[in-house]
Amino acid sequence: MSKLEKLVEDLSALSVLEAAELSKLLEDKWGVSAAAPVAVAAVGGGAAAPVEAVEEQTEFTVVLTDGGDKKINVIKEIRSIRTDLGLKEAKDLVEGAPQNVKENISKQEAADIKKKLEEAGAKVEVK
Repeated sequence: MSKLEKLVEDLSALSVLEAAELSKLLEDKWGVSAAAPVAVAAVGGGAAAPVEAVEEQTEFTVVLTDGGDKKINVIKEIRSIRTDLGLKEAKDLVEGAPQNVKENISKQEAADIKKKLEEAGAKVEVK
């Protein structure tokens, strides 16, 4: 094991109080700025944080970023996806890109919509 790997392992094992003490010692020894001790404390106490922070996204938004060269085809697809829009509203949506096509939908529905719009010639993002 290299020196750096050992150091990382030792730092990961520190408690929050030990990390805070380490940050004070480093500041005294090398005159480290106030921003660096915060980073050191986060390394020491952050071992469990990634597990808690991981949350899978369940709702997606399909965003039309560009109507492309075949706007008529894209407008037709928009009308089939958004049955609540008339021809003028669908045209305005395509010409006003970037615009949200559909919000708060499942991942599968978002992927289907993206595929249809891209096949029609549009550029689409899923957020």
